[in-house]
Amino acid sequence: MSETADTSTSPSDETLPRGLLRGEDGRVRCAWHGNRPDYLAYHDAEWGRPVDSDRRLFEKICLEGFQSGLSWLTILRKRENFRAAFAGFDFDVVAGFGEADVERLLADAGIVRHRGKIVSTINNAKRARELVAEFGSLAAYFWSFEPGPQERPERCDHASLSVLAQTPVSKMISRDLKRRGWSFVGPTTVYAFMQAMGLVNDHLEGCCVREEVEAARDAFERPGRGVSPA
Repeated sequence: MSETADTSTSPSDETLPRGLLRGEDGRVRCAWHGNRPDYLAYHDAEWGRPVDSDRRLFEKICLEGFQSGLSWLTILRKRENFRAAFAGFDFDVVAGFGEADVERLLADAGIVRHRGKIVSTINNAKRARELVAEFGSLAAYFWSFEPGPQERPERCDHASLSVLAQTPVSKMISRDLKRRGWSFVGPTTVYAFMQAMGLVNDHLEGCCVREEVEAARDAFERPGRGVSPA
């Protein structure tokens, strides 16, 4: 589930449009952080800002897979444990993990101990190396799918985003990754990844961070082009 849908515990403010929340600092933001300090910091400093680091892109796509069936806040609060367990999500290292590492990770109470997701992360590390060999970087691959303006809602509000758990582009990426042997990369997982890594700006209209993120996206130098997804 994407963060934009995670509003079940967010306090409401009847003076604001649905999906927005005024913080203790008086600033209006997307409501999903619920004024929880760690989630608020993630909303302000990370979510939606464009990323071209292969390691961060790999980390996020893997953690979105671990998040399946859970809340992103649960994963966020375990993120440092995941980084320690998976060699900082250096996929060249993780690709070499074996059965002893799987057993080590299954015994690690600091992460989500799900054998299928652990094995998937190791598999996806190997597939990530293949993508880098083919396209030069994960960033070049993922950013080639960035939706154009015509593929985005005319207005970014709660109503428009509430129906965007997956999109034609996230389905395309999911299909292509699965064809290449990746796992735990369904279209909903992929769209949450797109939101977080800045391939789209889903901060709501009226959120104090939206314009900052849009400016960052405008200034962002897109990685190499030339990917031709199937």
